Amino acid sequence: MRRAARIAGMLMIAAGVATLAWTLVVWRWEDPFTGLVTRLEQHRLGDAYAERLREPAGARLASIGPGEVAGEARRYRRALERGEVLGRIRVPRIGLEAYVVNGTDSETLKKGPGRYIYSFMPGEGRLVYVAGHRTTYGAPFSRIDRLEPGDRVVVDVPYATFEYRVARHAIVEATATEVLRSRNREELALQACHPRFFATHRYLVYATPVRVTPRGGEPLEIAGGETAPQASSK
Repeated sequence: MRRAARIAGMLMIAAGVATLAWTLVVWRWEDPFTGLVTRLEQHRLGDAYAERLREPAGARLASIGPGEVAGEARRYRRALERGEVLGRIRVPRIGLEAYVVNGTDSETLKKGPGRYIYSFMPGEGRLVYVAGHRTTYGAPFSRIDRLEPGDRVVVDVPYATFEYRVARHAIVEATATEVLRSRNREELALQACHPRFFATHRYLVYATPVRVTPRGGEPLEIAGGETAPQASSK
C-alpha cells in the first residue's frame, strides 16, 4: 500500500510538473498542436488569395481611381462568404503577418484572424473589426498588448493597401457589444481575449488610417480618418 501511495504521489507530481511546463510553453510561445492546424490553413488561404488576384475580378482592379475605393470595398464585402480569405494583415511591432478570414465564429478563427462580418471593409469609412486568438491556433494576437501609439498596421485587400496607425487601446468586459458599433468614421479595431488564458474581458487596439494605395495607383495621404465617402450599412 505504501509503495502504491508513493507511486501515485510521484505520478501526481510528474503530472503537475508537466502541466506547469505546458502552461509555460503556451504562455511564452503558443499551443504547438493547434498552431500546426492554423499554419496549414494559412498556407491554403495564401493559395486562395493568390488565385483571387488572378481571377477576372482581380484583373479588373489592377488600376482603380481614388474615388472608386469605397465602391469596390462595399462590393467586395457583399461578395465574401463566411470563412473565405479576404486579405492580409501586417503588424511589424509584433512580427505578425497573416491572412485574414471573413468571420469570427470559432471554426473560422482557427484559420487566422477574422473580420466580424457585421463590420465593414477598409475603405468604407466605417469600423473594421478584426479578432484573433491569443494563445491557440497560431495566436496571431498573442502580443497585442505590446502595440503602442504610432505603430503601423497594414491591411492588404484586392482593391487597395491601407496603412493605419495605432491610436489607443481599451479593455472591456466580454459582454460589451457596444464596441462592435461603428462611430461613422474609418477605424480599425484589433481584438483579443484578456487576460491570456481567460475570456472575461477583451483587449482592443484602435488604429486610424493614414495612407491608402489603390491597386495600381499612387499612395494617398489621409486626414481625419476619412478614406472615402461613407458606404451604406447594408
